[in-house]
Amino acid sequence: MPSLKGRDYIETQDLSREELDLLLDTTTELKEKFHRGEPTLLLPNQTGFLLFFDKSTRTRNAFEAGMTQLGGHAHFLDADVTQISHGETPADTGRILASMGHGICIRHDLVLGEGNRYMREMSEATDVPIINMQCDVDHPTQTLADLQTIREKFGNNLSGLKIAVSWAYAPSYAKPLSVPQGLITLMTRFGMQVSLAHPPGYNLIERTVEDARANAATSGGSFEIVDDMDTAFQDADIVYPKSWGVYDLMVARQAATTREEIDENQRACLAMNDKYKDWICDERRMGLAKDSAVYMHCLPADRGAEVTDAVIDGPQSIVFPEAENRLHTAKAIMSCTMRERPF
Repeated sequence: MPSLKGRDYIETQDLSREELDLLLDTTTELKEKFHRGEPTLLLPNQTGFLLFFDKSTRTRNAFEAGMTQLGGHAHFLDADVTQISHGETPADTGRILASMGHGICIRHDLVLGEGNRYMREMSEATDVPIINMQCDVDHPTQTLADLQTIREKFGNNLSGLKIAVSWAYAPSYAKPLSVPQGLITLMTRFGMQVSLAHPPGYNLIERTVEDARANAATSGGSFEIVDDMDTAFQDADIVYPKSWGVYDLMVARQAATTREEIDENQRACLAMNDKYKDWICDERRMGLAKDSAVYMHCLPADRGAEVTDAVIDGPQSIVFPEAENRLHTAKAIMSCTMRERPF
């Protein structure tokens, strides 16, 4: 059995299939024990620092509750009220936190080119696991929960299953690219047929697209990019319609230095979104997928924009079991990276 003790968890691409299987098997065991009411005090007296540069509901609560259930303590840190806001470097912050605890979990996802680099710079300076709670490149705790949910629904052999990862309209804000990027790179590892759909301009980071193609070639799956939501949904087993920002505008956000520039960039992204209001997951589109197809979303979904109430609250939706699995996968990641063996 492989060991992840002391390892970082920054992108699923960093792990082997055997290591991913270890996390999934550990998730299953922890979930079963949770539902039986059995204690899993695998990290007694350990401290995990949760450093957030962005808002969170599922991720923060999954890691806080998860660490408590593992017997440790999760310490929430808002980057805006730490010395990070005064310019303290990732290396210096990491050295201090690592000297006081046993793992550092980070969400830093809003600006392309920043979050993933921040985590890797901190990793270079520390000797405790760095766990990515979402960056600009990947959301590996979410997609591991997605994969766990798919396995629970379809079984462990996912070869040949078709998943439609589609852009969808949202009027709320320009959302990170990390969820679709994480989905295309992880699901292709397991032999799935991945169809990525988005309008012009909503392309993803090229290296994640290249990884998806390479993964599919290795696993026997497939990967395609289409410009039509209906095409992606056709005969799909799983549909995952999710909004994300305009690539060029997300890149341009790196240069924004004032609140006014950031707000203008956001307005430009939303104006572009408004051109594609018909990219919504509704009952008609669900009818294009297989009768047995399931609807997934990382949440929160923009109801009435990304998806209709009839779909997200309907019998094909598995978003709430998917959300619960955030807890169990978070516990698996922490227990596997912060101790020698999970059990």
